[in-house]
Amino acid sequence: MTTSSLTSLTVLDAARAIAAPGTDGRAPVLATTVALDQSAERVARAELLATAHGIYEASLDGTPVDESVMNPGWTVYESRLQVQRVDVTELARAAGEQLTLSVLLGRGWWNGDFGFGDPANYGDDNALLAALVITYEDGATQHVLTDESWTATDSTITFATMYDGQHEDRRLAAGDPRPVRAAEIDRSTLIEQASPLIIRHEARRPERIWTSPSGKTLVDFGQNLVGWLRFTVTGPAGTEIVLRHAEVLENEELGTRPLRAAKATDRLILAGDDDGETFEPTFTFHGFRYAEITGWPGELTAEDIEAVIVHSDIRRTGWFESSHPGVNQLINNSIWSQRGNFLAVPTDCPQRDERLGWTGDIAAYAATAAYQFDVGDFLHNWLLDVHAEASLGELRFVPFVVPDNLKLPKGGDYPFSDDGPQEIPTAIWGDAAVWVAEALWNAYGDLDRLRAQYPGMVLHLESVERALSPSGLWDQGFQFGDWLDPDAPPEAAADAKADKGVVATACLVRSARFAATTARLLGEEEDARRWQDLADRTLAAFTAEYVQADGRIVSDCATVYALAICFDLLDEGTRARAGERLAQVVAEAGYRVSTGFAGTPFVTWALSETGHIEAAYHLLLEEENPSWLYPVSMGATTIWERWDSMLPDGSINPGEMTSFNHYALGAVADWIYQVILGIRPAEPGYRRILIQPTPGPGIDWARGAYDAVAGRIEVSWEAPADGPFSLEVTVPDGIEADIVLPDGARHVVTGGQHRF
Repeated sequence: MTTSSLTSLTVLDAARAIAAPGTDGRAPVLATTVALDQSAERVARAELLATAHGIYEASLDGTPVDESVMNPGWTVYESRLQVQRVDVTELARAAGEQLTLSVLLGRGWWNGDFGFGDPANYGDDNALLAALVITYEDGATQHVLTDESWTATDSTITFATMYDGQHEDRRLAAGDPRPVRAAEIDRSTLIEQASPLIIRHEARRPERIWTSPSGKTLVDFGQNLVGWLRFTVTGPAGTEIVLRHAEVLENEELGTRPLRAAKATDRLILAGDDDGETFEPTFTFHGFRYAEITGWPGELTAEDIEAVIVHSDIRRTGWFESSHPGVNQLINNSIWSQRGNFLAVPTDCPQRDERLGWTGDIAAYAATAAYQFDVGDFLHNWLLDVHAEASLGELRFVPFVVPDNLKLPKGGDYPFSDDGPQEIPTAIWGDAAVWVAEALWNAYGDLDRLRAQYPGMVLHLESVERALSPSGLWDQGFQFGDWLDPDAPPEAAADAKADKGVVATACLVRSARFAATTARLLGEEEDARRWQDLADRTLAAFTAEYVQADGRIVSDCATVYALAICFDLLDEGTRARAGERLAQVVAEAGYRVSTGFAGTPFVTWALSETGHIEAAYHLLLEEENPSWLYPVSMGATTIWERWDSMLPDGSINPGEMTSFNHYALGAVADWIYQVILGIRPAEPGYRRILIQPTPGPGIDWARGAYDAVAGRIEVSWEAPADGPFSLEVTVPDGIEADIVLPDGARHVVTGGQHRF
């Protein structure tokens, strides 16, 4: 994939979108063969521009044009459809006198019945729009455009959707080429590829293959991952191999109940080729650690099959290791959950009949995400989608999911209105428009991108202003609140201890303040005053209604204290009392987690920032359920949706909503990186760095690194029980770092390696 724009997207204006009639469920192959205007040796450059309603794979003379998959990804298709741009010069030079451009077209997110409940489809037809631009050494150009001269044949793929899997019958013939028909793709929606492409990253062989009590062949890949299985097999014609996927086992069999309606099943019927047949289902994806395989000809061995890990092309930037194996595994679980859920959009989970861009999940996790991987392009593109999606409806607010396909089955009406809460502006979920932008600003310090993200913040805050009570509180209408509070019943995830008005009003103060900061950075002083005034008025209402005379906060639970402290809602004296009360609440709970989506990213921060570092460490290192390390003790390799997605007896949580790969509750990793390890941005984009490791009971040493925009930052410290604290840091050249040691001593260093 090239990043240059040598060919304008306007070349697609002359192309015609095309579709294949009469597919009967089979994925079509659209193709054209053209003679080159000049000899292949005289090709100076060849570039393919393509997009689709659906997903596609393009080939030149049978060779894939690049390694990316599942193009064009998923955006707010009504207004933003990405065009992929691929340099195919070498393939064109190898073409000879003519070349064949062929494209396999699938359903994907466009009309693959994607979305829980009623199937949510953007349209009935899949369509392709493409232009191959060949430039010769003399400057002449040749355009190969999609139009009605192309033909269609059928592939051996008989069915493929994201939730249910991919089915192929290799015995089927392609049939005679038939005419394509014209289709519609709105040119005004076309944009250059803005999000990282989706690619294969690695492959894993099975760690164990065995027979279950029911006689099924089970395969364990040792890691909950996202992608698909790949293999080459030889067998008699008509042999059917069935692959089922799941994240966990239950009663020694595949645990598929958490998938809900998603079948997550791939099927291959062999043609009987003696040279072997390779299967790789690239028009679907699964979240799984285990696979059940039936119909395999002969004995299945670890050398026969592999799991291919697939996600958007984001680069690892953060590392952490410590003396505590459980914390190390927790961090590893966070890494794998981010990998699996950063596929086209930041999803909630990658396995069941959902896999949607839930805004609340990434609002909680964005700071962690920006440390672990370079997500600047990925989340910037998604924030542009947030604004685009929120601008589509008359009500203009950030929806629960982006892209918001939940509205599609109701013909554009907002979801949940028939049998659940009507979708309206909602704290944390809607605040993603602000909080994700804030996380990206802190990580990368890109003012141009902050400017582009600002309209989404404005839209969100204006929608919340309309939802406030006359008192100035955000205390009416539906709220998720402290979603998945561990004390809430499995069937009622919103029934948290924390008062929803307290949570929502606190969140509004934070969002309004950062919007004011953004407006000042952009030189929008009138806006800055507007949002600062909203923050001040909201804080005054919060204090009057929710902060009691004795310093306690209404609903008196860990989440409300954590938010009040971390969002700076309290005066100095009340803040100290809130810290004491939070430490007391945490201790009374036996240092087991008592927070959900709202409080979990902030509870350890609130403890450490008010001088209760030992309580924060005890909370982090607790292993009894609910805790961050309970899933680790149960063998988790990703972050779970629920603290007890699997119960101590090995059975799956009875709640209908149970995922084993759901990153939101892993947001504590941000505190681990910034407080335990001690790498913090003193200025946006790490233009200045703060190194402030904070040792505590249970961890004797820690080391890690962060590849910042300014360069690589490394920290390693030891705090042995019988010796002095020691610290080694590496600072990028030309960057100043403030070093704060546990005893309060401060140093300023510039670049290079330093030891304290």
